[in-house]
Amino acid sequence: MSLTEIAALLGLNLALVVAAMLGLWLVALRLKDVSFIDAVWPLGMLMLALATLPRTDGDGTRKWLLVWLVGIWALRLGWHLFVRWRRQGADARYVDILKGMERKRGWGFGRTALLVVFLPQAFLAWLTSLPVQLGQVAWEPTVGWIGWTGAALAVVGIGFESIGDAQLAALKKDPANQGKVMDTGLWRWTRHPNYFGDACVWWGLYLIAAETGPGLWAIAGPLFLTFTLTRWSGISITEKAIHRTRPGYADYVRRTSAFIPWPPKRA
Repeated sequence: MSLTEIAALLGLNLALVVAAMLGLWLVALRLKDVSFIDAVWPLGMLMLALATLPRTDGDGTRKWLLVWLVGIWALRLGWHLFVRWRRQGADARYVDILKGMERKRGWGFGRTALLVVFLPQAFLAWLTSLPVQLGQVAWEPTVGWIGWTGAALAVVGIGFESIGDAQLAALKKDPANQGKVMDTGLWRWTRHPNYFGDACVWWGLYLIAAETGPGLWAIAGPLFLTFTLTRWSGISITEKAIHRTRPGYADYVRRTSAFIPWPPKRA
C-alpha cells in the first residue's frame, strides 16, 4: 500500500471509532453514567483490527495473529470490566470528573461526557491500536523471530492480567476481606499486575507489527499506553482513591513495586 492509501485507511478507521463513540455517548445520556466506557474501550480496538483486516493485503499469518491476540485480550478484558460495572455501578473516577467540570466550568453531563470522555477515548483507542492497524499493511516479510517473540509476550501479558484480576476478584468475593489490601499472589510482586499485563500485550503486538516498515511506526501506541498506565490516568488516579479507603495501603506501597514485578522490599 502507498502512503496515501495507508493515510486513508487510518483516517477512515479514526472516523469509524469516532462514530462508534458518538453512539455510545447517546447511550450514556440515557443512563446518566459513562462508566461503561472502560468495558467498551478494548472492544473498540478489536473493532479497528477487524475493520482493517479486509482492507489490507499484508502477510496473512501476521494479520490473523494480530487479530486473534487482540481479540482474546479485548473480549476477556471487556467482559471483566462490564461485569465489574454492572456489579459496582458508576465509577467514582468518572463521577469526580463530571462534578469537577460542572463546578469549574459550568458544563452539564452531556457536554462533559462528550468532550472529556467519549471523543478523547475515540482518539486514544485509535492511537493505542496502531500496531494492529499498521501491522496488517505490508506483505513482507513473513513473521520472524521478533514477531513470534512478540506473540509470546502478548500471551504472557494476557495471562498475567487475567490471573491478577482473578486473584483480586477472589479477595473481594469474601465480605471478611473488606478494606484489606491485596498483597498476595501476583499482587505481592507488583501493585498493578493488570496494568503490567496490558503493557506486555501491546508491546507484544507492536513487536509483531514492527517487523514490517509501516508497523515500525506504530510505536506511538504502546508508548502512549505505558505512559497513561504509569504516569497519567492509571496508577496515580487509582492509588489516590485506594489510599483513602485502605489504611494499610501506604505500607504496601513502600514495599511493593508499582508496575514491573519485583521482589518486595523487607519491612
